[in-house]
Amino acid sequence: MHDAYEPAPILEKLPLSIESIASYEDVLLVGTKQGHLLVYSVKSTGSETRFDVSLERSNKSFSRKPIQQLSAVPECSVLISLSDTVVSVHDLTVFNQITCVKKTAGASLFAIDLQKETSLTGDVKHTLRMCVAVRRKLQLFYWKNRDFYELQIDLSVPDIPKAMAWCKDSICVGFKRDYFLIKVESGDLKELFPTGARMEPLVTKLSEDRLALQRDDMSVFINSEGNPVLKYGLNWSDIPAIMEHHPPYILAVLPKYIEIRTISPRTLIQQIELNKPKFICKGSHVYVASSNYVWRLAPIPITRQIGQLLAQKEFELALVLANMTNEEEAEKQVRIQKIQNLYAFNLFSQHRFEESLKIFAELGTDPANVIGLYPNLLPSEFRNKLSYPDKTPDLSGGELEKGILALIEYLTQRRNELQKDLSVSKEKELVSSAIVEGSTTIKSRKQLGQIIDTTLLKCYLLTNDALVAPLLRLKDNNCHLEESERVLKKQQKWSELIILYERKGYHKKALDLLLKLSEKDSGSRSSQWAGHERTKDYLMRLGGEHIDIIFTYAKWVLQASPEDGLEIFTADTTEAEGLPRKKVLEYLEHISKDLAMPYLEHIIVTCHDQTPEFHNKLVNLYREKVQALMTEYLQQLPEGQLPAQAGKEPGELGELREKFITFLEMSDKYQPERLLTHFPLDGFYEERAILLGQLGRHEQALYIYVHLLQNTRKAELYCKKHFDKNKEGNKEVYLILLKMYLSPPDPAMMRVMSQVNVNMEPNTHQAMKLLEEHASQIDTVKALELLPTTSKVKEILVFLENVLEDRAAEKRNAQVLKGLIFQEHLMVQSQRMFYQKKKCIITEEKNCRVCRKRIGNSAFARYPNEVVVHYYCCKDPNVCPNID
Repeated sequence: MHDAYEPAPILEKLPLSIESIASYEDVLLVGTKQGHLLVYSVKSTGSETRFDVSLERSNKSFSRKPIQQLSAVPECSVLISLSDTVVSVHDLTVFNQITCVKKTAGASLFAIDLQKETSLTGDVKHTLRMCVAVRRKLQLFYWKNRDFYELQIDLSVPDIPKAMAWCKDSICVGFKRDYFLIKVESGDLKELFPTGARMEPLVTKLSEDRLALQRDDMSVFINSEGNPVLKYGLNWSDIPAIMEHHPPYILAVLPKYIEIRTISPRTLIQQIELNKPKFICKGSHVYVASSNYVWRLAPIPITRQIGQLLAQKEFELALVLANMTNEEEAEKQVRIQKIQNLYAFNLFSQHRFEESLKIFAELGTDPANVIGLYPNLLPSEFRNKLSYPDKTPDLSGGELEKGILALIEYLTQRRNELQKDLSVSKEKELVSSAIVEGSTTIKSRKQLGQIIDTTLLKCYLLTNDALVAPLLRLKDNNCHLEESERVLKKQQKWSELIILYERKGYHKKALDLLLKLSEKDSGSRSSQWAGHERTKDYLMRLGGEHIDIIFTYAKWVLQASPEDGLEIFTADTTEAEGLPRKKVLEYLEHISKDLAMPYLEHIIVTCHDQTPEFHNKLVNLYREKVQALMTEYLQQLPEGQLPAQAGKEPGELGELREKFITFLEMSDKYQPERLLTHFPLDGFYEERAILLGQLGRHEQALYIYVHLLQNTRKAELYCKKHFDKNKEGNKEVYLILLKMYLSPPDPAMMRVMSQVNVNMEPNTHQAMKLLEEHASQIDTVKALELLPTTSKVKEILVFLENVLEDRAAEKRNAQVLKGLIFQEHLMVQSQRMFYQKKKCIITEEKNCRVCRKRIGNSAFARYPNEVVVHYYCCKDPNVCPNID
């Protein structure tokens, strides 16, 4: 409790019995039981509790009966009164009667409603309405031209009203047993609730859309629709006789004293003991009256009330009062912010963390000051620079966890706000307040981001460590490296520490830690750190800009598992594809040529790299590997046994050589002229044949197939692959094979091609078979010249028949084609004659259909629909212009 009002005596021991009071400005109106109207001037003397009171007017003939009700309306300069069961209106300056509303005869109660409207020009207009209770009817009036006129027909009610008040376009009426809400326009009644055991209704207007209805010792708050506006009621020490709202307080006249409370928060403010108070009114000031006494409730200055409230830690009410002060706006905001900070700190001390942090967030309080309320979240040297209104609470156990969870929500919100601010302005300095004025605050956005993210990291470690990794993986993660490193090491959160290093770009630290952990747990297969997998995965996430780091740490992975190590360079990832291939190849070749080969296969076959250097390199690696395996194979071969065909050797040699031959046949990017000299003359016959074919040296290639390999099937497949009748070097490839079958090659060529002595006999049978199967691909004249003179006609009969059939077919095709071409020629000529027979006559009267001018001797264009235009008027030859 605190002192909000101080009672000051205005009238004492009045010889007349007071029946009603009203006030406006510095004027107090007193209606007596004898029918006198007393008008007093009450002026301040400079003291809060002393006033200069003078009787300005005493109207003894105001009424012959007690003045039951008074209501002053200074906006309309009228005084409305109820006396002798009739409502009368008097002038508020001279108190002469303006009108007597005769229709109201029998009235027991009235209620007025004054509405203020401001026009677009700034003119203020007041509308006065009145509701009068006459037995079981409500009469409605409006004030105009110094008189009351009926607003609408009377409204019937179920009982005699005991209390009533306007609420927008509704009237709340209290009967002996129940409260009702009546819509003025429609007259609809809505039953609210009973009046209680006392059965004495009391209706108090709080604002334009809010009323307080009394039910015994509790006030219930409703709106103009009759719906409750608060979840709770306001309880009094006793049953109020009458109430008045004087924001932020609500005052009630109780049997023994005046009780003052607030609605929000629900607090008992003050109890003022007076001698049998009966009436209360509010105008510019609050007056309370008994039968013979009148007091003014003088408000204690707001600043003094705020001081009392802060001392009692009643911050909510202090904030309400602070918003009502008449200070400069800047000073008012400083005071409000100070109170809010104290209020939030007090809530925090009561362990009401969510409410406290919500206020801090709304105030824009420096997050570092808020974090400092918790133990061990800020570095001690920085925490010691912060000041607080009182000792911060000691938090532990469940209360600490509850507080940390609220802090996480607060910091997440502040983090999102900070990120939005960064997107707008990165250079602008932060503006935030401390909990205690003058305490340290953070000005740098970067530093604040570090504090927030680092604190979130610590909070997650205390509550839910599964959230640490997602925080550290954020692209905009600003965790302070050293502080985060310290707490993660303390908690042995190695995975999260590696993520921190990776996000901050400290890759050497991360990889050193992985190596250290793998060595430590090398004896335990079940450990997540044992082995090279984690290091391999880490290196795979690094791009080409970190190639030196990759080379440094990939070595031990390759030594531990070459296959897994190669994945660092061959994985189907953007990072792996971005690595410099030439450097990677040199690095792998330096470690082992067995690593370079699969890497080259990957970039050529999978990545479709067309670089000739890589293709050449792969050919040489294949050759070297095959040569080494071939030497071992020949050494192990039993004496007298011939080696298997190329690619059919057992084991790794066969697989590798088959792959080698396939690559030579499929790739066209290697440079055979540079590679051929590296192949020995006593081996690699099939590979050399493929290279010779790439160079167009078909005679030497076919020599290898026919005489060295003695494989006529592959020789013919070679011809099939390279034959092209439109290419000079390839159109006689079958003729060369025929020659190879029939005539031995030049000895000089034999010495160049092979160091092996080969017995070369003519293969007439195979030559005849070649002629029969490929007669169309061989020049007949040259083939006949190659045949031995001893050849018989019957031996080449099939060949000649095939040649004749091919020539006949060619002739027939040529004749058909000639006929088709001639037919097409006739059709074209027919179309030409059809179009040429149409004519267009240009006379002197012929006008352009676009510009309407004569064609004359100008160039012109004619559309298929015979529209003729100037050539320069023809914008699109394919679209005829629209002609009206």
